[in-house]
Amino acid sequence: MAQVEKRGGLLRKSSASKKPLKEKVVLMYDEIFMTEDPSKCSPRFWEELFLMKVNLDYLEGKLESLDGEELMKIKDNINCLFQHCIQALGEEHPIRVVNALQTLCALIRGVHQKNKSTSGFDIINMLMGFDKAELCMKNLMESLDSLLCAEGSESLKSLCLKLLLCLVTVTDNISQNTILEYVMINSIFEAILQILSHPPSRREHGYDAVVLLALLVNYRKYESVNPYIVKLSIVDDEATLNGMGLVIAQALSEYNRQYKDKEEEHQSGFFSALTNMVGSMFIADAHENISVQTNEAILLALYEAVHLNRNFITVLAQSHPEMGLMTTPVSPVPTTPATPLGTTPPSSDVISSVELPLDADVQTSNLLITFLKYSSIVMQDTKDEHRLHSGKLCLIILTCIAEDQYANAFLHDDNMNFRVNLHRMPMRHRKKAADKNLPCRPLVCAVLDLMVEFIVTHMMKEFPMDLYVRCIQVVHKLLCYQKKCRVRLHYTWRELWSALINLLKFLMSNETVLLAKHNIFTLALMVVNLFNMFITYGDTFLPTPSSYDELYYEIIRMHQSFDNLYSMVLRISTNTGQWKEAASKVTHALVNIRAIINHFNPKIGSYAAVNHISQLSEEQVLEVVRANYDTLTLKLQDGLDQYERYSEQHKEAAFFKELVRSISTNVRRNLAFHTLSQEVLLKEFSTIS
Repeated sequence: MAQVEKRGGLLRKSSASKKPLKEKVVLMYDEIFMTEDPSKCSPRFWEELFLMKVNLDYLEGKLESLDGEELMKIKDNINCLFQHCIQALGEEHPIRVVNALQTLCALIRGVHQKNKSTSGFDIINMLMGFDKAELCMKNLMESLDSLLCAEGSESLKSLCLKLLLCLVTVTDNISQNTILEYVMINSIFEAILQILSHPPSRREHGYDAVVLLALLVNYRKYESVNPYIVKLSIVDDEATLNGMGLVIAQALSEYNRQYKDKEEEHQSGFFSALTNMVGSMFIADAHENISVQTNEAILLALYEAVHLNRNFITVLAQSHPEMGLMTTPVSPVPTTPATPLGTTPPSSDVISSVELPLDADVQTSNLLITFLKYSSIVMQDTKDEHRLHSGKLCLIILTCIAEDQYANAFLHDDNMNFRVNLHRMPMRHRKKAADKNLPCRPLVCAVLDLMVEFIVTHMMKEFPMDLYVRCIQVVHKLLCYQKKCRVRLHYTWRELWSALINLLKFLMSNETVLLAKHNIFTLALMVVNLFNMFITYGDTFLPTPSSYDELYYEIIRMHQSFDNLYSMVLRISTNTGQWKEAASKVTHALVNIRAIINHFNPKIGSYAAVNHISQLSEEQVLEVVRANYDTLTLKLQDGLDQYERYSEQHKEAAFFKELVRSISTNVRRNLAFHTLSQEVLLKEFSTIS
């Protein structure tokens, strides 16, 4: 039944289905989507538009709803809107600037969405027109540069960075985003550096600035000269590099803290009580519930900094003043369960916080320690593709660090000792290590611990072959440095030797399954050559003569594993097949290990027989070993201390292309332009004269 309303003394019927009134800004958008120039009838149209609160959803939705042909009809009006947005960025009134920035975001995203259709029109032409594109983008980039470098509003700077992130990530493959050619020509590199070097702006915008830089560096990095790569590689300003390192360290440490909180929450819950009753048989399953989705964007930024800039290496070991000891810990920022850890940037109060050291009386933290802890979490579970890629990137970063002479110098520095509490995967056959019993050691010990931990915990059917190869390479490169510089590292080498032998046993027992997917002989050769490295050069870098004796003891004790390996590779190398050559290399590499076994085993047998001992103790075996070194003959093997240096372009290009695509999609999904409400802005700008 129709309602009756009383208006101005008159009775009038009103329809229950009456359409709601459109807000003025929506009516103005509708005028832009007509073919006529909206300023013909209303000369102040553009001036008024930027005083209106932007309706992002309506503007983007309207652009997406039109087909290519319809959009081409209003191209002149779109061009006009784009140009007036750029003009408005130069206005003194900050509300106009904010509205112009948000409108530009909606325009770029809306028009790019149409590019996915078959209409095939050119994005640049649609937004700006070919003839005006160069000047338009020059003016836009200059305006953004000015706003980022000015002493003005932090909200404006935030929106400028979000606009730039929007511009960079509108396409999944950023190298196909033609607009970025103008971002290359009109560089904002210096503006990004200024944000990172200035503590107040870094706390507010450091995360977005670092992610933006990481993405820009990856634009057509293999096809042409990218000015952001060139400029990043030569930055030597200490404040800027430290600022970048601090942003990365804080994003990673926030992730570590969130993970630790979730882990503690998990352990104190119902499942913990259940496992206490029935034992630890479900412990691995319980652990899988903890989300470990990595923050790949910040990890990519760390990789680019380490890979491109030699000066950044110094930042890895530097304890920042802001990362020192705190009197009161910052309260954790609540996260919604739906959001995986690390996918969204940390809030500004987290960025200004620090990572708490393990023991407040002993040490502060640094970027490398934070990264190693982060890697120990990420590399625990590599069952899905996403985590596998994250683990791979961590190992690539460690590879770059292990190759760097200066990085090795501080990794092995006896005067720089730290307690590094790495996360260890719960396993039924070992107890959880007590954090407080961790010794203070050079940082290289933590790197080796991380590699040993990975080797021990990933022997499974879905074997991560590529990660194992990288892991062994990291260990090899560290040993090469120790041999070259005669660094005698006090490390529990037995743990490494034991892990390597167990890996060989795993490869042998799963030969058929693994050979269907992988060339396991490449990995076996690398492991055997690590032992050859210890045998040939161990006297130059093992800490004591008894360490060298222990190496021989371990080889003799586990001789059955090496005998089995020799039998396997001999069998395959004497048959015709695709693995003949690869297996043959392992056969030759085993020559010294077999010489040690064949030399000492009879002597140990004789010693046991003469002394009527059925089973010799370790000390008795070592006594036989020490007494019979002189008669042992070993072959000198070439190239054990040589390695092929890491090269991204030739071997990793496909991996980084996919990684950047994934990051671009994720950043675009998490870009929030609505976070700055009109009320907040009005309140901020009311104080601006």
